[in-house]
Amino acid sequence: MGMTDKQRLEQTLGESRISEEIVLAPMTTFQIGGPADLYFEARSVDELVSSISAARDLDIPYFLLGRGANILVGDKGVRGLVVHNKASRFEIDHKTQQLRAESGAIVWPDIITPVVDAGLSGLEHYAGIPSTVGGALWQNLHFLSPPPERARTMFLEEVVLSAEILTPEGELKSVPNEYFDFGYDQSILHTSGDIVLSATFQLEKGDPDLMRSIIEANLEWRRGRHPPLDTEPSVGSIFKKIEGIGAGRLIDECGLKGTSIGGVEITHRHGNIMVNRGTGSARDVLDLIELVRETVLRETGYELEPEVAFVGEF
Repeated sequence: MGMTDKQRLEQTLGESRISEEIVLAPMTTFQIGGPADLYFEARSVDELVSSISAARDLDIPYFLLGRGANILVGDKGVRGLVVHNKASRFEIDHKTQQLRAESGAIVWPDIITPVVDAGLSGLEHYAGIPSTVGGALWQNLHFLSPPPERARTMFLEEVVLSAEILTPEGELKSVPNEYFDFGYDQSILHTSGDIVLSATFQLEKGDPDLMRSIIEANLEWRRGRHPPLDTEPSVGSIFKKIEGIGAGRLIDECGLKGTSIGGVEITHRHGNIMVNRGTGSARDVLDLIELVRETVLRETGYELEPEVAFVGEF
């Protein structure tokens, strides 16, 4: 009788920390999702590289989990191996005004707070957004420019200097900002198969008090529009932005705020955000997405496209 995938991974990695049937819901901001067949917590870049490489070499499907934002995990869970990226070391170089952070580091507050305390500016705009460094590069993290103007959208690409990646061929490479082909909610990572291991950000000197005021203003702005994750789990925007109109505005115009299916509801705070009322399932979310898309198309003529990534089996 042949070895199981768990045994094969343990033998290849020389590691016994691989678990079976671990429910993923608590590891996502939506608090929704079934179990991973196999689960491994990578606590360093070396463990991240070795676990991903082992899964590739053994032809075992894998999914890299970060903060668990912007994803909906299916009720039936995820087949193969889920690698939870907990590689979170970072260092600030005051001489070059650069920050180097491993891809599992949490952007807010774990990185932003000490960077601001050090008097370095460039990341304070993203306070309150749930993301790891790797996820931030994946989505080209963005937010409106500082108050009171909020005249443009700030993008993470503006401060990304370079990154270390693991290519699909297993090569470790250092790549510049331009490699990522950043766009709105977009980067080459969506299609390249690369894994970000760490990133270096070029920051500049700033006034800590001014940066803290920007942070508080942004957090206050978000509090008025985004439900708090600890009491109203959500995944952020469900649908992609429609330039000049806004998906949330269309949903609001159709009178869909407050609409619920099962344990999932469109929050009264924002038409483009659904919250888990405690008993929500991935099926509830999918059904509510379909209801919204059909209603908006019928009543406005606009076709909404989901922004959230669907992971696993539904």
